[in-house]
Amino acid sequence: MIGFIGRLGRDFKVVFSHEIRLGGHLAHSRRVDLTGRSCHDSGMYHANDTRSRILETARKLFHSRSYDDVGVKEICDVASVQKGSFYHFFPSKRDLALAVIEDMAEEWAQGFVAEAFDRSLPPMERLDYIIDAAYYWQKASKDIDGRVKGCLFGNLALELSTRDDVLRARLKAVFNHTRDRFHETLDEAVKTGALAPLDTKATADAMVAYLEGIILLAKTRNDPTVIQKLGPAIKTLRIERLQ
Repeated sequence: MIGFIGRLGRDFKVVFSHEIRLGGHLAHSRRVDLTGRSCHDSGMYHANDTRSRILETARKLFHSRSYDDVGVKEICDVASVQKGSFYHFFPSKRDLALAVIEDMAEEWAQGFVAEAFDRSLPPMERLDYIIDAAYYWQKASKDIDGRVKGCLFGNLALELSTRDDVLRARLKAVFNHTRDRFHETLDEAVKTGALAPLDTKATADAMVAYLEGIILLAKTRNDPTVIQKLGPAIKTLRIERLQ
């Protein structure tokens, strides 16, 4: 059973409980508070920290619109900082984008990815969990702003990968980190007999691609239920070992 608790004003609260039932008996129950982690309206930075205000503002604007559509002047105006302060911390908008990716990648690794791939969960339940978490994060975005914003990493990859090899390499590293967690999970599932032997690394790549794809489709349709409906199929993906 998955439950959702809404929000108060711009500060939303996402809590979901994940119960796994086997043969009518509760096998596992979990409640996770995702408050302030998924969308970028959280107050995670101190208001007096200029660099953090710039980062937070850029992250919100890049995610709600696009990298190209947002200029340094707008970032400075929204963050209430002078351009001189901006360039003191970030020599260019590209350097800011790299910092935004780095900052969110750390939060992603310690929050979304760490919780979804918690080793205390049986391997196949972790796949259910990451789909559930992706759905509720995108639903929270729709509830707050009226739009499914998608994955910031995926958005930036689509926009910048053919134009900037440095940004592409950093985004590739983020996706590879997530791929590695899928890979570990699949290796464990094969080892415990939950899955028949398969090419776990290639299947992990396929799962990351599928997850990003359904998030992109949900964004295109502005409908987070796309993730809820299509997400469970991630468990059916298999890349066989080459003979």
